[in-house]
Amino acid sequence: MSIAPDVLVLGEILVELTALEPLRDGAALRLGFSGDALNAAAAAAAAGAHTCLLARVPDDELGDELVARVAALGIDASCLIRTPGQHGLYLQHADPSGQREFVYVRRGSAGSCLSPADVPPDVVERAGVVLSSGVACAISTTTFEAVQVAARAANCFVYDPNWRPRLVDADTAAGHLRALAPHARLVTPAWPREAAALLGAAVTDPAEACAAFRALGAAAVALTRGADGVLLDDGGQRTEVPAYPADRIVDQTGAGDVLAGTVAARLALGDTLPDAIQLGAAAAALSLRGHGGTGYLPALDETRRLVAQTEVEVPG
Repeated sequence: MSIAPDVLVLGEILVELTALEPLRDGAALRLGFSGDALNAAAAAAAAGAHTCLLARVPDDELGDELVARVAALGIDASCLIRTPGQHGLYLQHADPSGQREFVYVRRGSAGSCLSPADVPPDVVERAGVVLSSGVACAISTTTFEAVQVAARAANCFVYDPNWRPRLVDADTAAGHLRALAPHARLVTPAWPREAAALLGAAVTDPAEACAAFRALGAAAVALTRGADGVLLDDGGQRTEVPAYPADRIVDQTGAGDVLAGTVAARLALGDTLPDAIQLGAAAAALSLRGHGGTGYLPALDETRRLVAQTEVEVPG
C-alpha cells in the first residue's frame, strides 16, 4: 500500500441501537454506527487529519451502509477489510450523565477477528500517529496481538485504556496496559474508577496516578477527570487543562473517544502535546450535543473558537 495517513486507528466498528427511553419491550431504537474506533477516527478526521480506519467489516448489505457512513464522516475507508461474518452491536439508552454501561452483542463478530496478519506494515510505519484502545484489546486475543504489532512499529502510538467492565476484567485490562504503555507516546486513562482499577492500587491523588502510569513506560499521561478537566503529565511538568463548558448535554457516549481522536490528529499535524490536549478537551465538550458516538463532531474551527472564547491558558 502507498497510503501515508496522518492517523491510523485500529479497532472494531459496531452497529449502534439507541433508545431515547429506557430499554424495554416496545422501545423505539435508532440505527447508527459507532464503537470507539469509529468515534475516534471521525474526530481525528474532523480535526483536520487524513485518517484511515483499520477494521474488519462484514460483507453484507449492512456492511455496505457502514462503509458508506465511514466515508461520509471523512475517514479513508481503504484499510477496511470486507469479510464474511456477523456484525457486533450494542444497545444503549441515551446517557446525558455518562454513567450507564452498554449492552453488547459482539462475541465472535467479524470485527473481533482482526489479527496481526491484517496490519499493513507500510501503512503503520508511515502513519503520523497510530491510535487504539483497551476495547480493541479486550474483544479478542488476535485483536490485542494486532494492536501490539502496530504499537511496536508506530512512530507515535496513542493508547486509550477505555476500560469496559462488561468486556474485560480489570486484571486483564491492566495486563494490556502494561504490555502497550512502553510503546506509547501518550495514554489517556480516566479518573478515578478506571485509573484505580488499572493500577491495582488505592490511588487517591491524580498526580500520583499520572506518575504510576508513566512508571509503566508511557512517555506522557493525559488523565481525564470529567468536570475537573485533564491533568497532563509529560514527565517534565504537570499541566492542568480545565474542562470546557458544554452548552447542551444530550449524550456523553463517545466523548472520551473524541478527545483521543482529536489529540491524535493534532499531534500528527504538528501541534504541541498541551495544545493538542486543549483542543481534544474542547472537542469532547462540544460532542455532547449529539446522540451516539458520532452524533455531533465539531469542525476544527468550532473547536478552536471554544478554546479562544474560554481563554484557558496552557503552558507550552
